[in-house]
Amino acid sequence: MGKRLDLLKQISHGLAVHFGSNCEIVIHDLTKREIEHSIVCVENGSISGRQVGDGPSRIVLETLKRDPSKIHDRLSYLTKTESGQILKSSTMYVRGDDNNIEYIFALNYDITSLLTVENALHSLITTESELELEGGDGTSDGGLAQPQKITHNVNELLDSLIEQALALVGKPVAAMNKDDKVKVVQFLNNAGAFLITKSGDKVASLLGISKFTLYNYMDAANK
Repeated sequence: MGKRLDLLKQISHGLAVHFGSNCEIVIHDLTKREIEHSIVCVENGSISGRQVGDGPSRIVLETLKRDPSKIHDRLSYLTKTESGQILKSSTMYVRGDDNNIEYIFALNYDITSLLTVENALHSLITTESELELEGGDGTSDGGLAQPQKITHNVNELLDSLIEQALALVGKPVAAMNKDDKVKVVQFLNNAGAFLITKSGDKVASLLGISKFTLYNYMDAANK
């Protein structure tokens, strides 16, 4: 197990040197199940501000929740740092001899400046006919997907997941009915939010329900 992690660290360092300072590589260790401090290696961590000992991303929580046989590498998607940098990211799952996932190897490349260049070139080479096809304002349906936010610790991650859950329902908590609250709980449960220590207390308090009711909502969401 230690040799596998040493090899991953060697590869991460080589990739970071090869691709330069815009390439961040993060390794999460799932073997100890210490999710609050899952990061064991970071190269060029200044990109997202993360460091060794920081907590998991949303993908880590989802990995811990799901059947390992149904998890596949996720390649070339967008994430976003707190400072607004857009990253092209890939997540690879490293398995042990029993096929359980032991490490998550994440590669993030800062494409913010490249997008700026792309937009500048696009405005220079776009013709009037193309603008009409795009809707007249230079935008189209083929734009970038909404990137996931990168967090540093489990508290930030939980807050981010709660924010997404509330946005999904589209109502203030005070206006939510039971079905709305079940929807919030279902989203958080599927995202692995309740793997975070004391997350149940926080969500129950936010929704104005008891822990018993929260567990009932979780059961209802799983049916």
